[in-house]
Amino acid sequence: MRNLAVFGTGSDVGKSFVATALCRIFSNADLDVAPFKAQNMSNNSGVTPDGFEIGRAQIAQAEAARVAPTVDMNPVLLKPNTDIGSQVVVQGKVTDNRSAREYFGNTAAWAAKAFESLERLQRQHDLLVIEGAGSCAEMNLYERDFVNFRTARAADASVLLVADIDRGGVFAQVVGTLSVIPPEDRARVKGVIVNRFRGDTTLFDDGIRIIEELAGIPVLGVVPYVRGIAIDAEDAVPLQAIVDPPGPPDSRKVSIAVIYFPHISNFTDFAVLERHDEVEVHYLHHPKHLTDYQAVILPGSKNVRGDLDWMLSLGWDEKLKKYRRSGGIIAGICGGYQMLGEVIADPYGIEGPAGRSSALGFLPVETVLRKEKKLFNVQGCLFDEAIKVRGYEIHMGESRLAGKGLPLLQISARNNLPCAGTDGVMSPDRKVFGTYFHGIFDGRGFREWFLRLLEPQFVADGSIWDKDNEYERLAGHFEKHLDMGSLYRMIEKG
Repeated sequence: MRNLAVFGTGSDVGKSFVATALCRIFSNADLDVAPFKAQNMSNNSGVTPDGFEIGRAQIAQAEAARVAPTVDMNPVLLKPNTDIGSQVVVQGKVTDNRSAREYFGNTAAWAAKAFESLERLQRQHDLLVIEGAGSCAEMNLYERDFVNFRTARAADASVLLVADIDRGGVFAQVVGTLSVIPPEDRARVKGVIVNRFRGDTTLFDDGIRIIEELAGIPVLGVVPYVRGIAIDAEDAVPLQAIVDPPGPPDSRKVSIAVIYFPHISNFTDFAVLERHDEVEVHYLHHPKHLTDYQAVILPGSKNVRGDLDWMLSLGWDEKLKKYRRSGGIIAGICGGYQMLGEVIADPYGIEGPAGRSSALGFLPVETVLRKEKKLFNVQGCLFDEAIKVRGYEIHMGESRLAGKGLPLLQISARNNLPCAGTDGVMSPDRKVFGTYFHGIFDGRGFREWFLRLLEPQFVADGSIWDKDNEYERLAGHFEKHLDMGSLYRMIEKG
């Protein structure tokens, strides 16, 4: 079949949602479909079944397509660890750190790896849904951009152009994009999707006519703004998340605060808690009194010492110490776990200048950042309870117990191979714990154990979040508003 590319007039216009929806729509039509994104920039990543790191958006798209996620679906991943630099992950493994200037100075090596993965993926599947990055018409980077039209050419893909009407200027978005790209690339663009329309879509009938007259290509759908469909976000805390609210949390619910680091990573760890009927999660940039919260969580970070310095500069350490003295429960995931310890050392300059930082001192743990990244799917159980846990590890740090503390988890397998070991530490009073397991709250057993720590009377699990059901709802929403006949003709060959 002819591959289909989903490109955008800009960043955050909904490309990932559209691509995910199409993966499920085509899978429901019994097509052998898989996702592909040549390069992703995100600190929200996951581990494939065979132990490689890719962006979570492509993991979600693979789930929607009902295929196992592989490293070829996202062969280049940039994980920002400073304002101007990123860790570079190529075909699932870390290569080095590069500034934006260094990375974009010559992208030939990255492009070669990306197209190698593209060719392999094309041999394995009949149809690829290809997601672009940012605007497909960044002319200053056009010759070095291998994620958009260079991929479309290599895959012989028809292109859908997604525009976001909610942010305004939809006519300029579409016509401006098409006016600056070269004619041979413009010829690949077969249709426009107007995304995130609020209100009665028939009121945009004149808008459709104007776009089609100006652009010379059809509008294949005006998709209403949708609320309440929950799939993993690509690279930013979702807009519907509660960030720095002026008031306290809902006293009728279990209340959790997540510290919103500048380099927060894998915030999807808390998605299942956000969607829980009886839980309210607040993301906090700015320090505030924490007494209204029943737990505070320090999430993952792509620059642990940098985010630790940020916390100290704002006075978060004093707020947390006061909360700890009051008996509050504090948890840390990955980088947050390292911050709860006593020392974080980065002798090789993995995440910034080499050095050593004193951490918060809530757990007797010392961490050293190593050159080799650990990537595992893991399973085990709570150390002193028969509660099974699953998750995945993505970390450069190696943490060791340096005092009195209880192991949190007993590990039984990594990447589906039996192994013996422990993970994490819990304080003797069980009020502070840390773990390297991302996704640990997704399992009902651990989630309910945690919520009972916060609220001993907690019994029911009001969470009804079912990922597969969300993919079905997303597909149904887009299928209702897209010209599917035209889309099927676009992917037909011959």
